[in-house]
Amino acid sequence: MTRFRIASLFVGLLIIIAVFLPLQAVGDAPEEGTPVPDFRLQDQNGDWHSPSDYEGQWLVLYFYPKDQTPGCTTEACNFRDDIFKFKEKNSAVLGVSVDDVESHVAFAEKHDLPFPLLADPTHEVATTFGVLRDWKLIQIANRETFLIAPDGIIAIHYDKVDPEIHSAQILADLERLQSD
Repeated sequence: MTRFRIASLFVGLLIIIAVFLPLQAVGDAPEEGTPVPDFRLQDQNGDWHSPSDYEGQWLVLYFYPKDQTPGCTTEACNFRDDIFKFKEKNSAVLGVSVDDVESHVAFAEKHDLPFPLLADPTHEVATTFGVLRDWKLIQIANRETFLIAPDGIIAIHYDKVDPEIHSAQILADLERLQSD
C-alpha cells in the first residue's frame, strides 16, 4: 500500500469519525486573567519546557491537531516565517500536540521550524488547557492558542483559529498589548 493510499484512508476515517461520533471537549480551558497552568513537556530536541521558563517574556502557547497535516503545517510555517517579529516583541512560541517526540522531530526538520514543538502523548496538558477533543477512537488537540503575559497571566485565549492568519493576528495583538 502506498503512503498516499494510507494517508487517504486515514483522512477518510477521520471524516467518518467526525460525522458519526460527537466531538467532545475534555476539560475546561483556563480563563483569561488567570495564571497559566504549570506543566513540563519535552520538545523535538529532547529539552524540557514549562511556562516558568518563559517568565519575563510573552509566550505564545499554540495547540494544534496533528503533525504534517495541511492546516497544522500552514500554521507552523507562518510562525516560522514570523519568528523574528515575535523575538522583536520579547515573545517565545511553543507548539503543542498529542503527537510524540519522534513525530515532532520529523515535522520540525521537514519544515525548518525554529521553535519548540512540545509532545503531549499522555494528553495531560491538552486536557488541562481544555483543548483535547475526544472522537472515541482518537483524541487530538483542538487548534487553540493562549497568549501568556510576561507575569504568567493568560492575556488572550484564541478558541477559534484560522491557521492562515493566526500568526499575524497574534503579532497585532502583541503590538496593541505592548503599547497599552
